[in-house]
Amino acid sequence: MSAQNKKYPLWLGGAAASMAACCTHPLDVMRVRMQTSTTKTTFSNAVRGVLANDGVRGLYTGLTASVFRQMTYSVTRLGAYDMMKASMSNGGNKKLTTGDLVICASTAGALGGLAGNPADIILVRMVADPTKTPDQQYRYRNALQGVYRMVREEGAPSLARGLLPNTIRAILMNASQLVSYDFFKDLLLSQNLMTNGMPCHFVSSALAGTVATTICAPADVVKSRIMNMKHGQGGHGPFALIMESLKLEGPRFLFKGWLPAWIRLTPNTICMFVFLEQLRNAVDMFREKTAGVSPSL
Repeated sequence: MSAQNKKYPLWLGGAAASMAACCTHPLDVMRVRMQTSTTKTTFSNAVRGVLANDGVRGLYTGLTASVFRQMTYSVTRLGAYDMMKASMSNGGNKKLTTGDLVICASTAGALGGLAGNPADIILVRMVADPTKTPDQQYRYRNALQGVYRMVREEGAPSLARGLLPNTIRAILMNASQLVSYDFFKDLLLSQNLMTNGMPCHFVSSALAGTVATTICAPADVVKSRIMNMKHGQGGHGPFALIMESLKLEGPRFLFKGWLPAWIRLTPNTICMFVFLEQLRNAVDMFREKTAGVSPSL
């Protein structure tokens, strides 16, 4: 996160994450397809299947849900992380320890998981829809219509489906991604291995993406499978689903979709921080311009 102590609108994080999601959404499609598949599949086979059935347009299935998710999940997790860091550091006057950062990131991740759960369900269902038989498909036109139909057809409690694994995954993701990014960046700079710039950001993001993807993979797979279930089929809960999947597929199922998740997370992290810094620069320019013309007004 930015080291600056200036305050910025909370929506900037969601806007930057949405822009990054638009760049990496095809990889997210591959990740969900592989995670929800109960048969052995590879990344290349998943790509060929999408292109053969839906064409290039199929790579952007569920894009509205992806943007909706970022404007709920990422707005909350990034905004809350900055606010808690500022509060714990007394406005930047106190240097936070790694433990402090983990607490801030984990709490912010939990809040983000709660806020983004409905959008996450819609995203998983829209992406996985083309792989199902016609009678099992949801056919949501967009994210908002998907939320409306879920409440109408399955009741408001359905918006909390998969909430536990999703919240756990959000906590693990936020803590592992943000804290490990700061850790690797500080390590590279303190050891004089690299200077502060894009190459350092790229390497730090790649390492943080590897850590975050590996730690979050099991919770991500379980979350995707629970959210993809038809209404009335999820009564056995996450634990029973894990035991059944372990019996049928073995422990490797917990890391299904790891490769596309890793490939997606690394450029997504880089894009998100680049876009976020540019948006902050735009806000700074607007503030300076407004301050410059205010006396004449």
